[in-house]
Amino acid sequence: MAEGVQSDLVQATQVIHEATVRHATNGMRYSAFGDNNLGGNDLERMVQAVPIAIAGALNRKTYYFVPLALSDRRGGEATLVAPAYTPELGDQAICHRNVTHDGTEAVFISTRLLGDRFALAFEFFINVGHAFVDVIGVPEAFDQLVWGQALSDVRGETSQDAWESRGLSLANSGKTDKIDGKPAIDEKARNNFLESAFSDAVAIYQLSLAVDFDYSELREREYPLLAPQALADRLRLVARLFPPNPAYEFAIRYRRRA
Repeated sequence: MAEGVQSDLVQATQVIHEATVRHATNGMRYSAFGDNNLGGNDLERMVQAVPIAIAGALNRKTYYFVPLALSDRRGGEATLVAPAYTPELGDQAICHRNVTHDGTEAVFISTRLLGDRFALAFEFFINVGHAFVDVIGVPEAFDQLVWGQALSDVRGETSQDAWESRGLSLANSGKTDKIDGKPAIDEKARNNFLESAFSDAVAIYQLSLAVDFDYSELREREYPLLAPQALADRLRLVARLFPPNPAYEFAIRYRRRA
């Protein structure tokens, strides 16, 4: 990186000290910094879409919406923030960086790398989903539902991690355990699968509260998407466990109105 470009960047820790942190009514802590191309009302509505029951578990997290977040290319481990977008810095930035400083667990999200409201919202909600699972684990009701779907060989999954860990967990299911005669399951892979599936479901559920989108927009080349009915069952359960905040509606529509 050219020295002139490097000097235009600021340390993420400086942003943590200087940026104004807002508190959404659901309890989420967030901040907007630099030329991030976000309208205040749009950002507030997205953050406020996190259900109170989920937000309450993330009271140590603060989300910083910045133009670009980068690793220090001079060999350090520090996170750097670009106050404005340039193509050169955009090529070197990443979607998000985690920074812990003075008791703050900060997540820096690169808004200018994410081309539209849908992509930005999904990146944010994926981060929220993973953080939530780290705190509470996987609810038993979700475990039972999703593992039952896997044993029934329901088509597809909701992410590459879920798809791969599900396959690994059942790779030897045609064999039986020598001790109890039950199908052989890779428990570590099973736990990884359930955690991935739950964080995915929490993210997609929140995305549905904030943005009107078609499920096909989540399609990836590397794995088949989870069958719509199976996803609907997961999302309905998540909605029962963590109801939407006032002014937000959860709805599944199988066919768009003309």
